[in-house]
This record gives sequence, structure tokens and C-alpha cells, in this order.
Amino acid sequence: MAAVIVENISKKYQVEKTKVTALNGISFEVAKGELFGIVGPDGAGKTSLFRILTTLLLADAGAARVEGYDVVKDYKEIRKTVGYMPGKFSLYQDLSVEENLDFFATIFNTSISENYDLIKDIYQQIEPFKKRRAGKLSGGMKQKLALCCALIHKPSVLFLDEPTTGVDAVSRKEFWEMLQRLKLQGISILVSTPYMDEASLCDRVALMENGKILAIDKPSIINSKFSKPLWAVQSNNMFALLKSLKNWEAVSSCYSFGEFYHVVMKSEEKGSREIEEFLMKNQFQEIVIKQIDANIEDSFMALMHTSNE
Repeated sequence: MAAVIVENISKKYQVEKTKVTALNGISFEVAKGELFGIVGPDGAGKTSLFRILTTLLLADAGAARVEGYDVVKDYKEIRKTVGYMPGKFSLYQDLSVEENLDFFATIFNTSISENYDLIKDIYQQIEPFKKRRAGKLSGGMKQKLALCCALIHKPSVLFLDEPTTGVDAVSRKEFWEMLQRLKLQGISILVSTPYMDEASLCDRVALMENGKILAIDKPSIINSKFSKPLWAVQSNNMFALLKSLKNWEAVSSCYSFGEFYHVVMKSEEKGSREIEEFLMKNQFQEIVIKQIDANIEDSFMALMHTSNE
């Protein structure tokens, strides 16, 4: 049996006089012990989905089960079974690190010592600050404390809603290393993120945009389906370059990526020579053009472009 089963979940919100669709017929399954990523920009519907799966929000339509429990009928059992780390730091900021952890352990009728082995690697990093108030911790330390509190009752499924947003690059790397170790202990992990580079760290990902899933698969397989040649282009005037490329009828899509623009041509027959001729004709200098392999962000942009056509 899958750890999580989602079937045609839909959710709309009333915003003044209009209804906004947060989720539009979402369906997927997460295997036991899998690290599954929900990847998409702000407003894609990731938080609404997690709130439904953790019984904090009711869907308008569809059904979902977590560890075999229905998210509506069996909400009490699900709350005992899952760990949830919301996107916004929501622990008691006036309590110390130790007091927060002890409080959450008590809620689930357990203790820090009983499940210490599960959180040991994480807690040891913040233990020197166990008497410090949670509100005085750095972003990375808050993140580790929140994860400890979500794990203290030994959940079988862990939901992490944008856990690395707003933390530094080193803390992000450490956090994903912690998730890989937790997965080895048999915990099924669902993590949402707006960072496309984190998709490659998951076993499988669901790419989401505007309440819909664009693709679900292993990151490498999603990338392999990017069929058109992809070019990285740079010149002396990057602002004017973007405008020129987007206005060129031969270009299918063009977007910024680091120091380059990634360019997909409408016709595969048009390559670096045609791009260079176009740029030289438009007085660009210091031109750099190279063919590259698509990454997960390129794949997402292509899927989004196709869905909006």
C-alpha cells in the first residue's frame, strides 16, 4: 500500500467576489519510504495540498488517504501518524529549544528520551543552545528545531512545506542531507519547494503550476523528455538581448538563467550559426552561444509553456 494516495483533489477559495482555484483535480501516489518533492512557484497550490493531507483543511472535491487513513473520516489517526512542518516558523518563540521539544513530545504522550535516536543527529546541532528562546535562534537553527518537533513522536509520514525558504545555502545543504538520512529509517517524506535545484535531490517530483500537476516522475526522466535543442546565450548588453530574442519570430521561449539566457528555437534547423547571425545583425557584441543539456528548471519552463498554449 502506498504511504499517500491523492485522487482528484480540488480546492477553491473565495476572494472578494471571485473564486480562485488553488488545486484543480490533483492526483498522485507516494510510495512507502519515498522522498517525494512537490515543486512549483508561489501560488502553485503546494501549501493548500499539504494542509488537506494533514487534515487542517477540507477539499472541495476528491479523496486522499495517508497510511490507509481517510483524511476526513480518520483525521485523528492521521494526526497521530504524520509529522508536519509548516512553511512559517510556528513554534513557541518565548519557550526555549528544550521546552518546545518537550512540549511537543508531551502532546503525543511520548518523551524526548524515548525517540531520541530518531532526532539525535539533528538535535545535537542545536543542543548547545537548548536554553535559548526559539525566537532568538537563527533561521537554520529554527529549521532544525522545527524538524525535531515534527519527528519527536516518530511519524511514519513527514510533510515539510517549503522548509528551506529563507535559510542560507549551507543550511539548505545540511537540511537535505538530514532528509536523506531520515529516509533510510523508513520514513516517507513529502517536501514542497519553490527551488528547482532541490528537485534533483528527490526520488520523484511532481511539478506544479496554477493548481495543476504538469509532470510526475524521476527528475532525470523528466529532463530526458526535453526534446528540443537548448542554447545558452550571452552578449555585451543583456537587457537589450532579452528583448531582441523574445521579439524574434524564430524563438519559441527565452528566459534568464544565471549569467545567460536559455533559448529554445521553434525550428530545430536553426542553431548557433543562425542565432549568431541574428545577434550580429542587431549590433550585439561579445557574443557567447553554446548548446547545453536541459535541467529541471528548463523542463518546468517547457511544460509550463506547453500548458499555457
